[in-house]
Amino acid sequence: MTQSTVPMISRSEFESQVEQGTGLTLVDFYADWCGPCKMITPVLEELAENYEGKLNIVKINADNEAEVLAKYGVRGLPTIMMFKDGESVDVSVGAQPLSALKAFIEKQL
Repeated sequence: MTQSTVPMISRSEFESQVEQGTGLTLVDFYADWCGPCKMITPVLEELAENYEGKLNIVKINADNEAEVLAKYGVRGLPTIMMFKDGESVDVSVGAQPLSALKAFIEKQL
């Protein structure tokens, strides 16, 4: 099994990499028990490879990082949130197919 190209990050890493970061970062708010979250994992892996160098993609565990979810009003999983230079600029809730997530990303590039 190969290592994931989409790293799971903690709250402190979220603050340093996403909120204080530059460029585009797609954040997948997920939970291990969430079926739809598991369904989009391979889609996110493919996107991470396709957009390498243009976009960072990270995951944050909803069960472990409730403070981050509350701060951004995340209520459903999976929630995909796009950040640009540390600011939330777009959000998508629910499992989306590859084509929809590509369109979601392309709006910000």
